[in-house]
Amino acid sequence: MREKYDLPCNIAQSLNIIGDRWTLLIIHEILLGHNTFSEIRKALKGISSNLLSDRLKYLEESGLITSALYSEHPPRYKYMLTESGQDLEMVFNALILWGRLHLKKCYKKLVHASCQHEVEISYYCPHCKTNVEDLAVVEIGGDNKDIQ
Repeated sequence: MREKYDLPCNIAQSLNIIGDRWTLLIIHEILLGHNTFSEIRKALKGISSNLLSDRLKYLEESGLITSALYSEHPPRYKYMLTESGQDLEMVFNALILWGRLHLKKCYKKLVHASCQHEVEISYYCPHCKTNVEDLAVVEIGGDNKDIQ
């Protein structure tokens, strides 16, 4: 793996886990239901077997995926997202929305399944029970888990 960011920043620390080439695309393929090595490799044209194998091992060590043996001879595994891996769906959706606004050639759009109209991201405060626009990024003290 490449050098890691040594910065006290959520973005940098997240990129230490998911920022390597192919990593998000592998997670996305598993999210789409391609859960065997061959299915993932077929969907990601251009990735080498060695690199895919390395990334899958790393994602499992990082707690984003789990594997289960489905064939002993030869050994073959099925890959599933953990809750942490599934939570990346919102990141993929944000990238789809960003791409819709900024890519010269856009391949997908995110729509409301019922009416097929495009959607936007909104932020919700469960304490106030309302959507909010006035966001602030604040430092977290102590053990970095002080979110209330």
